[in-house]
Amino acid sequence: MQTAIATPTGQTWNWNGHSIYYVQAGERRDGRPPLLLVHGFGASTDHWRKNIAELQQDFEVWAIDLLGFGRSAKPDLVYSGNLWRDQLRDFIAENIGVPVVLAGNSLGGYTSLCVAAQCPEWAAGLVLLNCAGPFSDVGEPAPKNPLQEVVGKVMRSLLLQPLPSFLLFQYVRRKPIIRRTLEKVYLDPSAITDQLVDDIYRPSCDPGAAKVFASVFKSPQGERNDTLLQQMTCPLLMLWGEGDPWMNSRSRGAKFREYYPTLTEHYLQAGHCPHDEVPGQVDSLLRDWVLNTVMAKA
Repeated sequence: MQTAIATPTGQTWNWNGHSIYYVQAGERRDGRPPLLLVHGFGASTDHWRKNIAELQQDFEVWAIDLLGFGRSAKPDLVYSGNLWRDQLRDFIAENIGVPVVLAGNSLGGYTSLCVAAQCPEWAAGLVLLNCAGPFSDVGEPAPKNPLQEVVGKVMRSLLLQPLPSFLLFQYVRRKPIIRRTLEKVYLDPSAITDQLVDDIYRPSCDPGAAKVFASVFKSPQGERNDTLLQQMTCPLLMLWGEGDPWMNSRSRGAKFREYYPTLTEHYLQAGHCPHDEVPGQVDSLLRDWVLNTVMAKA
């Protein structure tokens, strides 16, 4: 059983009339860019507690709850990569004031990639951990099963309706279901603690959480990863949990390298959230890369 680690006490920031929660730890050091940690879908700053505890010894560390998640407000909006990109850009400009190394997991990785590509003045470097986001389709599309295609369209149409979406949300937010989902995406079951389950469950009780969940099914698709990578100029570190059942890390990693051949990459024995499952390895690789690659370019 892993020992519980407390997340630093956070603060709130008003962004476009919405309360945004963030935490800050460590001290700024000359020549070392601050780190900004960005969680994935359904997670929060709590998901980075292990990394904050370690990385604050060498860096000023910030972590933020994206609008709609964690302890941030959950207004009824159309959520998108562009919305969260603007949130991160404004947060860096107003609260940190210097370019940062963005580190994002899954959805947070895609959002961080949007910032690094489209707001390069605020990105000293980018760390992607099992990054989400689409690539442009190339070549002939794979043949589709007609029945699967019809069923998929029916399910999507159904989940766009308020009641079915609400009922699904009430099911997936139950603690036993959260634990079962984590057991599928983590390789190390000892990393799935009651604290982790509670951290994911708690924000789902907030007013507006169900509508944020529903927005996943109707959000506009954002810019493609390949387009973003071709706009980007800062150093890129990719850390892959190789046991991720939601994505083929090796083939996906090859796509990122195709469009950004100067990247650095490592494959770890972990699932979808390597920063939480093997934090020591992630922190060590991130620290060495910032000190030896990002700072060398600065």
